[in-house]
Amino acid sequence: MPGNKYNGNSSTPRTRLERLLRERELRKSNRSIHSNEEARDSSRQVELFGNDTALVEGDNPGSPYEEEILEGGTAARAFLDGCERQEGHGRPYKQRLLVVANRLPVSAVRKGEDLWQLEISVGGLVSALLGVKEFDARWIGWAGVNVPDDVGQKALTKALAEKRCIPVFLDEDIVHQYYNGYCNNILWPLFHYLGLPQEDRLATTRSFQSQFDAYKKANQMFADVVNRHYEEGDVVWCHDYHLMFLPKCLKEHNSNMKVGWFLHTPFPSSEIHRTLPSRSELLRSVLAADLVGFHTYDYARHFVSACTRILGLEGTPEGVEDQGKLTRVAAFPIGIDSDRFVRALELPPVQEHMKELKERFAGRKVMLGVDRLDMIKGIPQKILAFEKFLEENPNWRDKVVLLQIAVPTRTDVPEYQKLTSQVHEIVGRINGRFGTLTAVPIHHLDRSLDFHALCALYAVTDVALVTSLRDGMNLVSYEFVACQASKKGVLILSEFAGAAQSLGAGAILVNPWNITEVAASIGYALNMPADEREKRHQHNFMHVTTHTSQEWAATFVSELNDTIVEAQLRTRQVPPLLPMRDAIDHYLESNNRLLILGFNATLTEPIGALGRRGGQIKEMEPKLHPELKEPLKRLSDDPKTTVVVLSGSDRIVLDENFGEYNMWLAAENGMFLRLTAGDWMTTMPENLTMEWVESVKHVFEYFTERTPRSHFELRETSLVWNYKYADVEFGRLQARDMLQHLWTGPISNASVDVVQGSRSVEVRAVGVTKGAAIDRILGEIVHNKGMKAPIDYVLCIGHFLPKDEDVYTFFEPELPSESPPTPRATLSSSITSSMPKFSNNKGGSKSSRLNKQRSMSTLEKKATNQGSTNSWKPTWRDKMSLHEGSSVLDLKGDNYFSCSVGRKRSSARYLLGSSDDVVTLLKELAEGVSSVLDSSVT
Repeated sequence: MPGNKYNGNSSTPRTRLERLLRERELRKSNRSIHSNEEARDSSRQVELFGNDTALVEGDNPGSPYEEEILEGGTAARAFLDGCERQEGHGRPYKQRLLVVANRLPVSAVRKGEDLWQLEISVGGLVSALLGVKEFDARWIGWAGVNVPDDVGQKALTKALAEKRCIPVFLDEDIVHQYYNGYCNNILWPLFHYLGLPQEDRLATTRSFQSQFDAYKKANQMFADVVNRHYEEGDVVWCHDYHLMFLPKCLKEHNSNMKVGWFLHTPFPSSEIHRTLPSRSELLRSVLAADLVGFHTYDYARHFVSACTRILGLEGTPEGVEDQGKLTRVAAFPIGIDSDRFVRALELPPVQEHMKELKERFAGRKVMLGVDRLDMIKGIPQKILAFEKFLEENPNWRDKVVLLQIAVPTRTDVPEYQKLTSQVHEIVGRINGRFGTLTAVPIHHLDRSLDFHALCALYAVTDVALVTSLRDGMNLVSYEFVACQASKKGVLILSEFAGAAQSLGAGAILVNPWNITEVAASIGYALNMPADEREKRHQHNFMHVTTHTSQEWAATFVSELNDTIVEAQLRTRQVPPLLPMRDAIDHYLESNNRLLILGFNATLTEPIGALGRRGGQIKEMEPKLHPELKEPLKRLSDDPKTTVVVLSGSDRIVLDENFGEYNMWLAAENGMFLRLTAGDWMTTMPENLTMEWVESVKHVFEYFTERTPRSHFELRETSLVWNYKYADVEFGRLQARDMLQHLWTGPISNASVDVVQGSRSVEVRAVGVTKGAAIDRILGEIVHNKGMKAPIDYVLCIGHFLPKDEDVYTFFEPELPSESPPTPRATLSSSITSSMPKFSNNKGGSKSSRLNKQRSMSTLEKKATNQGSTNSWKPTWRDKMSLHEGSSVLDLKGDNYFSCSVGRKRSSARYLLGSSDDVVTLLKELAEGVSSVLDSSVT
């Protein structure tokens, strides 16, 4: 591939895809160099540790809360052994990777005051993270034991350090409330569509809050350990629903930390997730990560949908965007170490097991189910489907056997005890009904199998039944396929398991709730022709052997590294934060100041992304922030300061909010202007064509009727359709359809601009922008005030749409390549323009304003009264010169401060985070003015 370092071409990749492709080729090259050594190491590991107990899923034996059933014992030994051999052997540099999970890959057993014995833990995450051997990895997590004394903690930390493990010490109360409570009682059922606990006691609410507090505290404890061991350049990879608060905790401590988060369970639809009381906090905490990963595209899509519907953020093809900050969201299907299973089939113990099984079930087709005994695994439904198959196919009753391995979990919980009894009852009834003295149709085992026995069982199976009701991935299907090179058995797979996204083309997909469908699929699988079995198996086998756990881990970290590169490129385009002290100092030192302030999202109370204040919809019209009333009063009364509120809102809204101040109001993007003591006048350009209004109005009416909680405003120079209170995703779809219709119909040949806001669509006449109006506004201000001194300080603050950001660049110094600028050091010698006056329209009830979109605008009425369809043209008694307003400016570069409020992609010089920052700035400016006046009086 051109551009790769190893082929002699050192050209720098220019795009994200080019960088990722180069990284992929480099990984392949490095793997081929060490492939022989790794093969030898893996063979030794299987021989040494192959007899470890394999089939237990979760954080500890009997726990249901890891998604995959994998052979964790051997995997953990391989991981830890590989970690030990990385140090001090002259190996190439490997990037440091901090893997943070709820549990360490080892469990600790205390043998004395300062003596600990480490036992290999089992679980899906341990085995899947075999891929991290490409990195210099360290594992951070809980060791599964309470260690209250310092001596024990130091001894355990030292013992774990030899295995490259770093413990997080949690006390019993935290473990009970954080792990058993919030993680396993709240999040795990919700993420698997089982819903929240429903109890009719007030104590439930109290316990929920205490569990959530413990959850946040535990996540902070994990973060503290990570921060102590973090080194610059490390990648921090957080895992699973236990640590959803961890990305936020880490980023608050160090915003430059590379943080990824991966979920190993399903992520539910937004309608399910929104039932969680702490829904918003968890989503925002996860979004602090740079890269968020899921097993399937469906889970990733649900997460993005939850962020858009619950938080009101922007969902993009790359992830979730919040005011310029992008969190990448992607699917990374996990895999297994397929070579380990393929090689294991050649081992003598496995061959011996296979021989015994073939002799035991000679003449019968073998069907296999391998599950944890849990509600989501669908074991009762599977057995009932098998019973229905036997009922409908008597000829198969003595020719097929179902082997069901059900690993017991949470045996102390009543719900699980009830499930165990239910399964035993169904199995006993079916065996009593269809069994004989010499054979029974179902062999049910309430225990796990060792690795060799499990591989042999996979190899002799004809049909595997993986019929989970809901599963994150479920890699039993992968393990079955890896062991089927000879038999080429059939896989029946639940469409609700994540593996269905990967193996769906080669498996028979079923709805596990549909007993009739599953029974029919069993018959189809048992009678499937050999050539079809061959094709299906080859498709699945190719996927399983190429999408390995090693490739999964390497791909995620590679994507995370590149996400950081992309973020750095984006950050360079983000303005720096406003140096507030400098802005205030320069303001106080100047003699003639101009403050240009936006209104909505600048001088208003903070409103959430969904158009809500404090979570509730309060007012349709924007209201001035109550804390700004006094500062604005003092600033506007200062004789050295001119305040202009420049807004897209109509005149009535500005009159209601600012009528009591001594300032200038510029409504509808500056097209109408008045000093609060005077009447409205127009600054509109000549030849303003408005013939398009009626046709666009009909389109807006149509979409308003079909989009609940949307509305539109009919202004003098524009029409605005707003859907900030509507369902976010539906509103965006409607806006897209509206734009397509507008461009192909009503405005295809009209002289208009279409301006898209975050929750609005505006159609306005060409030339109607804040920047186009500011020169004329300045001219009228100078004429009205009779300014004798030039304006030597400008502060321009607003949450302006990109179309209106020309107001920022208006005050920037001219570029050398441009035509000679109009002199700004002196005032224009004659400013004689006078604008036609408009009536000072302050009246009108609230209801009449809200129904404004159903009536004609003032502009339309004028045209109707004149009995003409010609474009409306304002009349000027004396036209203003092109640069009349700008000629009053005498700005030095450090006396101009343009600030975008909350909009990070901006042409402004500086950035303010929200309207709260605007409140702080204007308060300090007002206090500075007051102190200067007080000192001068003294």
